[in-house]
Amino acid sequence: MGSFPHVVEDCVGVLQVLSDGTIFRSKNIQFNMPVIDEKSVHFKDAMFDKDHNLQLRLYKPTLASFAGNNYKLPIFIFIHGGGFCLGSRMWPSCHNSCLRLASGLNALVVAPDYRLAPEDRLPAAMEDAASAMKWLQGQALSGNNSHAWLNSGSEVDFEQVFVLGDSSGGNIAHHLAVRFGAGSTELAPVRVRGYVLFAPFFGGVIRTKSEEGPSEALLNLEILDRFWRLSMPIGETRDHPLANPFGPWSPRLEAVTLDPILVIVGGNELLKDRAEDYARRLKDMGKKIEYVEFEGREHGFFNYDPYSEAANQTLQVIRKFMSDNSS
Repeated sequence: MGSFPHVVEDCVGVLQVLSDGTIFRSKNIQFNMPVIDEKSVHFKDAMFDKDHNLQLRLYKPTLASFAGNNYKLPIFIFIHGGGFCLGSRMWPSCHNSCLRLASGLNALVVAPDYRLAPEDRLPAAMEDAASAMKWLQGQALSGNNSHAWLNSGSEVDFEQVFVLGDSSGGNIAHHLAVRFGAGSTELAPVRVRGYVLFAPFFGGVIRTKSEEGPSEALLNLEILDRFWRLSMPIGETRDHPLANPFGPWSPRLEAVTLDPILVIVGGNELLKDRAEDYARRLKDMGKKIEYVEFEGREHGFFNYDPYSEAANQTLQVIRKFMSDNSS
């Protein structure tokens, strides 16, 4: 008789893969944070990809927060993290962050879901993020037939769009930047002005010093490796182009024109060295890129406490980045 199926991959009990290939996702997740009640922001959901049943959540500041009658809201696309395997627009860490971004930046925030691994391995997540960008373009082209909050661009500015990716979302944001290039002409009349990467989840076969430790309170090398095993195409390594932007098979970026990029990372993050190396290499290529490190902070310092002093400082950095790249 064969043995009963047993757990071979376990992502903190939220996602488990059994020896017979069965995938179990918990429907009763106990989140260690409350959902913030932000009175100054309204939010609602919308479908953006019927084929894959993918929705996004829109966050809009109330009229009281507008700077003036002629003010148009910039648009932030927020791509959540979770190692390509976990996460949703509805998780408190994502929802609270988007509320804070909408109120703190006085922007319309668009938070799309994407297909998760291992059910849908990469590049599914990248494809879904690009689909969300195309949805936004469709809204800009639809005029009076668009979503009410995006109607005719009367309250939003489709020429002032920024993409913010957290962790694995930061990796996705990088691939969007490469795909659409400087000026994002493929998305016209949508104009992406810049990309913000929170501790982008990049990998590589050769370990970095920060990856070797010490571990963080909520993250360790074992978890990172598990995410890669579950999300990469079967048989691929961490040097795959979707994981390592500078791997042996990755496309050369010297000739690629990119919109401005801002990289923000905590000084105690396992992913710090890869983020710093990414920024340094792109800067050496002549790309417009900024690197900001928050000393002593660990992974998710903005998401897990978006109203902290460090989060307030993060918003200041983003505001300056927006101001510097709005024209």
